[in-house]
Formats: sequence, structure tokens, C-alpha cells
Amino acid sequence: MSQTLRPSPTARLNPRMDPTFKAIFTQETTESYEALKSFISSVLGRQISKIQLTTNEPYVDIPSLMQMAFDVSVIFEDGERASIEMQGREQDYSYETRSEVQVARLLNNNVKKGSNWQSEKVYQISVLNFHLPKDDNSETSWYTMKNQNGHELSGHLNVIFIDLLVIKELVGTPVEKLTPLQKWGLYFSYADDESKSDYIKQIVETEKGIMEADLIVTKMSEEDANWFRQNSIDTAMRDRNDALYNSEQRGRRKGAMEKSIEAALILINDFNVTPEVAAKKMGAPLDALYEALKAKEK
Repeated sequence: MSQTLRPSPTARLNPRMDPTFKAIFTQETTESYEALKSFISSVLGRQISKIQLTTNEPYVDIPSLMQMAFDVSVIFEDGERASIEMQGREQDYSYETRSEVQVARLLNNNVKKGSNWQSEKVYQISVLNFHLPKDDNSETSWYTMKNQNGHELSGHLNVIFIDLLVIKELVGTPVEKLTPLQKWGLYFSYADDESKSDYIKQIVETEKGIMEADLIVTKMSEEDANWFRQNSIDTAMRDRNDALYNSEQRGRRKGAMEKSIEAALILINDFNVTPEVAAKKMGAPLDALYEALKAKEK
């Protein structure tokens, strides 16, 4: 039997990882087309009958503007546009700001000269594997521009966050009681969890778009190259997060040491305490305290 990178014969790739998520919706196949229509329809709460994939790097006509890339970018038959993102891990930057910039770029590219400022709506849709904001436990958060009294400006800019952590709590709910969006959220959350395979199979069988998505993931999971890519990305992310954590911990330790030295210096200067006693009382490293004293003498 030849070796394989696939953990088990039935293991599925993680749809919360960018390569798999993008592949579900961007292949030029009937399965991908139907999955994309189904997902967008479940998010917007209305039937989307026709869609077209567009470039995932919107045009920039000013060199100083930041270039960006969408995971999935589409245009509907009525001219509305949407970008779709999967964020499987929380990032160390303001994702709220990034979403606003993305949806603004979509609208800017949708307004045509001589249109008298008429334009179709645009949507930035993010599937998040974390809470955003951190204290928001809403299944879906839909943001538009409103004033202090709740009056909506025009409804053209729409930022939508789908919280997988909230939807995960629904696992085990009878499938017939789930909304289409909840089914998609549970599929994204547990498609790669073999302990939930029977439950996910029930969901797949009741939603045609998810069935098509599952066919794509199943086929992709048969290829070792896809497992190599997923494992490489996962390892790189873990290494990056470990480095960030270690850096943060070093920063905290450095800050605590600096404060202990400052406190020890106050004891020495104001209360005539010896360096040895001051270091012991304040938990400051004695050699670092001596260096701080020498620096003050210069």
C-alpha cells in the first residue's frame, strides 16, 4: 500500500482554509456555480438566479492606493456585486476596517460615468471563525450606513459578518429546523470533522448547493497535493502564531522587569534602601538594577 498524506480514507479537507473555500466557489463547473448561488442566496435571504465570477483583484487607477484581493468576487444578473471572504483565524489587524475598504472599492468600481450617481448595491460577505466584535454573539451581523436615529443613507454599502462560532452551537439540531445559512455554517464548521460525518451527511442531503460543494470537497480530498498545501499553510500559521505569542510574552516580561527596576530605584533613592534589599522586595534582577544605577550616575 502506497503512503498518502491523507489522514484517513474518508478524511475531508478543511473548508475554512482559503484554498478549499475558494475552490468550492470558483471552479468553472456546474457544481461550483450551484454552490455559489446557493450560499449567496442563503446569506441575502433571496433567490439569486444568475451570477458571474469576476476578477478577484479590483482595478486600481491611482498608484498610491492599496491593492487588494478578494477570495471570491461575483456580479449578479441585476448588476449587484459581492465579495466573499473566509477568515478561519482571527488576524492581528482591524478586519472591520478592511471590510469597509473592500466594500467601498466594490461600490467605486460599480459607479459608471454619466450614471447620475445611480449604482447597484454591493456586499462584502465574511465567514468568520471568531466573534467580531469580540462581544457580539449574533449569528449574522449586517452593517449599512445609518445616522444616529437609525435612518439608512441609501443601503448601497453592505458589510455582512457570519459568525461560525455561534452557528457551531446548533450542531445536533434536527436538520429540518435549520435555515439554509445555518446549514452552510455547520457544513463549513464540521465538514472535516469525521465524528460529525453522519450529521453533516444529513445536511448535505437536504440542501442542493451544499451537496454540490461536498462533491467538490470530496474530490479535492482525494489528491495528496491538496493535503500537502493545507498542512503547509496550517503549519505556517501555527509557527506565525507561536512567534507572535512568544514575542508578546517577551514584551510582557520586559515590561514587568522595567517596572520592577523603577520601583526598586524609588526605594533606593527615596528611602535609602540597599540595592540588594530593593531588588529582592521588588522582584527586580540585581544585575539589571546595578546597570540602571550606573546609567543614572552618568
